[in-house]
Amino acid sequence: MKKQPTNRKYNFPDADLYLQCMERMRYAHRDIQDFTQYGFNLDRLKKFKAACDKFRNLPDDDELIGDQMMMTEKKYVSAEKLKTAIRSLMTRVAMKYSNRTGRYRKFGTAKLGDMTDAQLVFCGRRVVRVARAQADFLDDVGVNENVMSRIVEATKDFEQATNIQQDKVADRDIAVERRTEQGNKIYDELITLCNIGKDIWAERDTIKYENYTIYESNNDQKQARKERMAQEAKQGE
Repeated sequence: MKKQPTNRKYNFPDADLYLQCMERMRYAHRDIQDFTQYGFNLDRLKKFKAACDKFRNLPDDDELIGDQMMMTEKKYVSAEKLKTAIRSLMTRVAMKYSNRTGRYRKFGTAKLGDMTDAQLVFCGRRVVRVARAQADFLDDVGVNENVMSRIVEATKDFEQATNIQQDKVADRDIAVERRTEQGNKIYDELITLCNIGKDIWAERDTIKYENYTIYESNNDQKQARKERMAQEAKQGE
């Protein structure tokens, strides 16, 4: 059975999740005596911090897409080299046979520009196989081992480039799933921490209660911080 994709539990960027975790942990350190009464001690805070640091060091999607794009570009270059090598041979074949003959069609290059990656690999191999079988008939138009070896090498290079590009696509899928899973875990821990913090200060201190409020967007967070600073300034007067 195919594994169902993991959905994110939070609606803000991963960088914001990390920053919110760091900020709430500072408040929890401040209130650690109260937190300990809930079984949330320094050891648990340290484990939470370690999980957040591990999450921060995971490659983000821009980095993974960049790697994938570079491998895709290399694959396109390899594909063009292979097509050029095949066309060079087919130019010689056309000099010997009409492109309407069975001998020409046997090479299977009629839709070279529209082939999928897999079809192009098979075409490269087929062209060499057919050319070698007809080597005695094509020798006078310059179809020799050098021409065929060029296609052989270009086919190998293209197949390797295709495999690497597909690996990068798979690597990205795996990395996105891993990042989502770890993000959800630290988000769950953040929710637990904030619920404890709000329970501690619910009837004791409004500002400290707000310290443990999670905001869905960076703008909300900035606005709340501005309001909190204004309140703290009034209390200091």
